[in-house]
Amino acid sequence: MEPMNWGILGAANFAAEHMGPAIHAAKGARLAALATTSPDKAARFAAFAPDLTVHSSYDALLADPTIEAVYIPLPNTLHVEWGLKALAAGKHVLIEKPLAMSAAQIEPLIAARDAAGKFATEAYMIVHHPQWHLVRDWLDTGRIGRLKHADVAFTFDNPDPNNIRNRADVGGGSIPDIGVYAYSSVRFAARAEPVEMSALIKRENGVDTYTQVRGEMAGPGGAFSYAALTSTRLFPRQEVTFQGETGRITLTAPFNANVFGEAQVHLHTKAGTETHRFPGVNQYVLQVEAFVAHIRTGAPYPWTLEDAQRGQAMIDMVRAGEV
Repeated sequence: MEPMNWGILGAANFAAEHMGPAIHAAKGARLAALATTSPDKAARFAAFAPDLTVHSSYDALLADPTIEAVYIPLPNTLHVEWGLKALAAGKHVLIEKPLAMSAAQIEPLIAARDAAGKFATEAYMIVHHPQWHLVRDWLDTGRIGRLKHADVAFTFDNPDPNNIRNRADVGGGSIPDIGVYAYSSVRFAARAEPVEMSALIKRENGVDTYTQVRGEMAGPGGAFSYAALTSTRLFPRQEVTFQGETGRITLTAPFNANVFGEAQVHLHTKAGTETHRFPGVNQYVLQVEAFVAHIRTGAPYPWTLEDAQRGQAMIDMVRAGEV
């Protein structure tokens, strides 16, 4: 099969450092075009994709008939707008998380996807990492007994006022940036949805920089307590724990595997500790390959717009539960 030609709207740092190289490295995919007005930014992409076509506008890239799929790493508040435009242009589309600023905003994307007959989803890369499928399997098969509690911590320190994550006008803050992982990772692994949430939120210049969540979720095995901490003003930390009646599961690099550290999953029971390591697994490459396989062969894809919408609904619930 011919490789799927991809285009990227905007030369975001994350696209240059992670998703652009992942697209170009993925089997069945090729980074073919970039939309940017900055030659310097384009050069970063051309370094690993030397035959890259550079368009001077987003609309020009969407009009390029050689481009089959579009990746959108634009500011959070622009995701829905350009996702709709990409679908209208007949492209498949992978939109960076968070998909939207509220669950209701995702409805037009679902309708546009269905009308266009194209594939569209959120770039929720962790569901492609084998560590999360292992955890899901352990929870499904009762390796820790009935799940009683889950807690998550995801923090880093970014005080730069000009950074997009610290700008309220483009949807910055710890909740949309990393809360999307802290909340929906548990939803995915435990096949659970929130029942009630309360949150202590601290802000700077209109942007949440510290959010502590407590609540209850419910899955196939019943209800369990939930706690999460996200912050953009604390020393880097990533940890996830699932506490059961007969054991405990811990993940040491649950979200930025290979960047934060080696992905390791530990199963603690009375029989001892079972450890699985995942050196060198690139979840961004796996995400692109799964996207291509879904379109080319109909292979299952683990994260739909509806999954993203339910995740956004949990974010909405956290915000509504501020105390």
